[in-house]
Amino acid sequence: MSEQGRGGAAVEFGSERLEAFSDGVMAVIITILALELRPPAGPTLADLRAEWPSLLIYVLAFTFIALYWNNHHHLLRVTQRISGGVMWANMFLLFWLSLIPVVTAWLRDAYHEPLPAASFGVVGLAAAFAYFLLVRAIIRANGRDSLVATAISADFKGNLSIVLYAAGVGLAYVDVWIAYALYAGVAVMWLIPDRRFARSSAVDER
Repeated sequence: MSEQGRGGAAVEFGSERLEAFSDGVMAVIITILALELRPPAGPTLADLRAEWPSLLIYVLAFTFIALYWNNHHHLLRVTQRISGGVMWANMFLLFWLSLIPVVTAWLRDAYHEPLPAASFGVVGLAAAFAYFLLVRAIIRANGRDSLVATAISADFKGNLSIVLYAAGVGLAYVDVWIAYALYAGVAVMWLIPDRRFARSSAVDER
């Protein structure tokens, strides 16, 4: 079901199809990540230690995708209307997420080099910006008094994520481990449950 939204843009009720499509894409991305894992070259602890950097990079990349899936799910739960702008913004986000397996494979053998480390941050930065655009597109489609607009009134963690990713990209050329620490810091920050959407849904149901 669709109607003319603000500014004459067509909007549709319900976000189920958009969420289902996005879930499928993210599931494929995680599958590709898992398929790129390599077992130790031999049966010794030394062989296992040699693969630790690859495993840690996989954990970081998996967490990155999992956090986006989780927040994307909660975002669309309180989205009542979508528009063409929302769909394109969502595709823009999925594009950047789809590059995670590529940069992860590059990091696997060159994690100590600044350019691959910075590239992971560039993808993270672009994905964070794409998510910001998606939220703004959803707010435009649903209105300033919508649940989404109420929940995202002050997006401190989203803005801080962009700053930390940008800092990580620059600092990768100083020390790659500083960059990785900043990327991991973003992940830890988002592991803390975000109650904004839950609170807004509870208020709406009263």
